[in-house]
Amino acid sequence: MRRAASAGIGIALLFARSVRADDARDLMVTGDTPYATSRVSRRELEERLPRSAPDALRWEPGVFVQQTGHGMGSPYIRGRTGQQTLLLFDGIRLNNSTYRQGPNQYLFTVDARSVRSLDVIRGGASTLWGSDAIGGVVHAHPIEPSFDEARDRWLRPRASLRFGSADGEFAERFQLDAQLSSKVQAIAGFGFRRLGKLRSGGPVLSPETGEIPQIPSFEPDGRTMTGTGFKEITGDARAIYRVGDENRLVAAAYVYRQYDSPRTDQCRPPFAQKSECLRYEEQFRTLAYVAYEGALGKLFPAARLALSYQRQHEKRRRDHPTLLTQYFGRDDVDTYGITASAESRPISFGESVYLRTTVGGDAYFDRLRSTAWNRLTDLQLNLAEPRGQYIDRSRYAMGGVFARVAATIARRLGVQAGGRLGLASANSPGESESSTVAVDRQWLTHAAFTHLEWNVFSILSLLASYDRSFRAPNLDDLTSRQQTGPGFQFENAGLRPELADTFEAGVRARSDWLLAEAWVFRSIVRDAITRAVRAAEDCPPGNSQCGGSSARFQLLNTPGASIIDGLELAVRARLPRDVTLRATLAYAYGRGPNPQEKPPAPAAYAAEVPLSRVSPLNGTFEARWAPTRATFVGAGLRWAAAQTRLAPSDRSDARIPMGGTPGFAVVDLPAGGGVDRNFLVTAILENVGDAAYRYHGSSINGPGRSVLLAVEAGL
Repeated sequence: MRRAASAGIGIALLFARSVRADDARDLMVTGDTPYATSRVSRRELEERLPRSAPDALRWEPGVFVQQTGHGMGSPYIRGRTGQQTLLLFDGIRLNNSTYRQGPNQYLFTVDARSVRSLDVIRGGASTLWGSDAIGGVVHAHPIEPSFDEARDRWLRPRASLRFGSADGEFAERFQLDAQLSSKVQAIAGFGFRRLGKLRSGGPVLSPETGEIPQIPSFEPDGRTMTGTGFKEITGDARAIYRVGDENRLVAAAYVYRQYDSPRTDQCRPPFAQKSECLRYEEQFRTLAYVAYEGALGKLFPAARLALSYQRQHEKRRRDHPTLLTQYFGRDDVDTYGITASAESRPISFGESVYLRTTVGGDAYFDRLRSTAWNRLTDLQLNLAEPRGQYIDRSRYAMGGVFARVAATIARRLGVQAGGRLGLASANSPGESESSTVAVDRQWLTHAAFTHLEWNVFSILSLLASYDRSFRAPNLDDLTSRQQTGPGFQFENAGLRPELADTFEAGVRARSDWLLAEAWVFRSIVRDAITRAVRAAEDCPPGNSQCGGSSARFQLLNTPGASIIDGLELAVRARLPRDVTLRATLAYAYGRGPNPQEKPPAPAAYAAEVPLSRVSPLNGTFEARWAPTRATFVGAGLRWAAAQTRLAPSDRSDARIPMGGTPGFAVVDLPAGGGVDRNFLVTAILENVGDAAYRYHGSSINGPGRSVLLAVEAGL
């Protein structure tokens, strides 16, 4: 693809850089778009050795990763996570109708070893991607088979081993990269990983009392955390059939299987016996799809059509030995999807205006199966519950169409604007024995955005944008009953969609050796869905788990606006003698209406309260020296200030120490070397100072001083 006349406007115009046809579908590269974005490259994944896909995002500006368990991870983007952030894999939604309020574990089910890059869009993006993209988007792009025009057939095996001293990690992956002909290429991999209990730098103390919080609990050594450790098996396969130089057919399948993963804050729960524990016995994801990528006639040189199937499977077990009982739950969500998009050729109006349009649409349909049962361990007797965490045979559908127009004017001003019209529908049968009401609701949804970029000088741009995004209530909001970190949460069948307005302004400087960005933003969510405290008498009739919980919550739409203000800085500099420096800084300040009604009697009451688990001031710094293509040494610093601004639900959340989460600073020392990247050895001395630290809202503390070692070899 030739470089067009007006450079620097972004992904819709494709005028900023020369792009291969194989890369045309994932052009969100920092420095070339008017969005606040960043990318984790494959080289960074290999050198940082992240423990998971969420862990790979810890160095990105505006992203803060929370962990409820050792085998879980949820990125907070600009203070929002869970339902309010969208996860994509190769353009296909991972979010389904059971994604819950607050952090969830589902990005962890994306195997980082099968990922080529991870893109982060910070801010609303519902126009392009639909519901849930209020806080931002994480888009994982899979590894691709190699293509060699000079050879007709070849086969390249590759194997890797990984060891971690903090949790006894042992992992392996075997991969085959093959070219079967000049038209057909394929890549396939299989991996296994086993992790034991995680050893931290010690307990994180309450900043208010100086006491050790109940979560997590520790072994007698005071450093090894109970409720950690898990096993996983992964597999992936991707085949490409090339039709000419620009078009191709793709068939792919990705499998993730996690076993025996405790939820740390419920293993054991606060004030409970050590033997009580909630485990995800099975956390599975299966994704398969076929796609056409290439030209659609002469008008649309870049188009994509994908048909997908996805299954999310969970099986939970809560052990309660003092009651001689085990509680089980199983949920399966089958999702069928179709996505389509096409970008037109650029149209010129004279020599000063270039125009390009993008059109597309998507539709997803969920089928949910949910059951629960109890086992009396002394009698080995199973007793079925009237309902599961959700209502069996529930259905959910969503979809929409969108259009986007992008233009360059006088080679200096870039303008993008777009809109989406969509529909969401929830259907769930009632269940009389558990007093569950039926749900049959539909919502007409809409989104829009506009972006401006003014190239003041060849190296300096000013950016501004407005975005309207949305999130329709899903089956988790409308029907679920579950134990959360703050307490027991039950459903609200009358919820309305959340609407978010995001305003942001930025400045970007870029040259051959420097890329620097600074952004300020305000995100305003109206009808925000949040938790409100409820009394025991508000529980659904006959639900003993709700009535016996230490705290009870129900989701509701808050009146007024929930606001997050913030700033983000990111700098990357390539210096002489193969030295690279990178630094980030982010801050978010969240506030919203108090979800609790004002008490009739005189009592302390605040009409406005902090939003739950908003990330504190945090940042990173990295220095890297790479004298050869396969050799590097470096140093990295991750830090965060204390977070003492707590929402009402945070104060009953055992994951947060009394008074808030202390700040921390952690230094890592990575190094690696090899032979032309065909044989690589990478090692990281992690947490050099053996600091005791915890990311705000997490159930587990970070690893103590430890070593990560990876060896990779291939042809």
